[in-house]
Amino acid sequence: MRKILFVFLWVSGLVFGQNTSQNNLPSIPLWKNIPDGPGPGGSTQISPKGSFTNVSVPQLIVHQPKSPTGTAVLIISGGGYAHIESGSESYPAAEWLKSQGITAFELIYRLPDEGWSTKLVPFQDAQRAMRIIRKNAGKYKINPDKIGVLGFSAGGHLAGYISSTFDTAYYPPKDDIDKVSAKPNFTGMIYPVVSMLPPNNKTHSFKSLLGKTSDKEEEIKYSVERQVNAQTPITFLTHAKDDPISPVENSILMYQALKSNAIPVEFHLFSTGGHGWGLGKKGTDTVEWPAMFLNWLKVNGF
Repeated sequence: MRKILFVFLWVSGLVFGQNTSQNNLPSIPLWKNIPDGPGPGGSTQISPKGSFTNVSVPQLIVHQPKSPTGTAVLIISGGGYAHIESGSESYPAAEWLKSQGITAFELIYRLPDEGWSTKLVPFQDAQRAMRIIRKNAGKYKINPDKIGVLGFSAGGHLAGYISSTFDTAYYPPKDDIDKVSAKPNFTGMIYPVVSMLPPNNKTHSFKSLLGKTSDKEEEIKYSVERQVNAQTPITFLTHAKDDPISPVENSILMYQALKSNAIPVEFHLFSTGGHGWGLGKKGTDTVEWPAMFLNWLKVNGF
């Protein structure tokens, strides 16, 4: 398996663009036999800026600190379910968390419009990833009760969705890993896509998941705020009022759903920042969210 993975990384070029130091990070394939093929075929493609497409081999990229605190985070980049913005979102966030002693796992997940037999492939990969991390808690010096998920944009949708539907069977069990709980202990959603219902149904995430022929039942099914329940983990939300891609109403709907279900939630709303700011857009208050998130983790015992 190590030889196969090495060949995959070499053929793909630079897994994280042009920064060769990033190529030395260990990775974990999610599946021995990838479900719901055939998939895109060929090797995963990565742009010079670190955007993934043609994801043929879903995997976790491991950012392991020298002195782990015991907390781990699954990090999911956005990209409208059409590509994965690792270079601007999950990679820098993972390195930042690593610097804080938190073990971070970047999720390189399958995209729904790349030749798979179901649109559920991102949910399959995210659920499997949570189980793999918890199954390997001892190896990475992780407390299995301190494993969360952090998502950006469409990755925020995916993070929020698996947080409330963690016990939904998105794929048939494959091995002992699938006996492990997929429930995150905490959830972070950064400028997330949340709702697939009008008027918030104009995002690329909507197009990728539901296409042009969706009905209201499907729109409700894929709206994160409609999945929130009493078992949803505590949640951290942040958004900018001037977001032109994912309107701020998405996070407002999520906040209201969490409050209605008595789920502890912290919501930070910034005046400016737009969309896609990763660890924060210079010159705006969005640069404050990483410190806010870290403090939230500490206050809540993570």
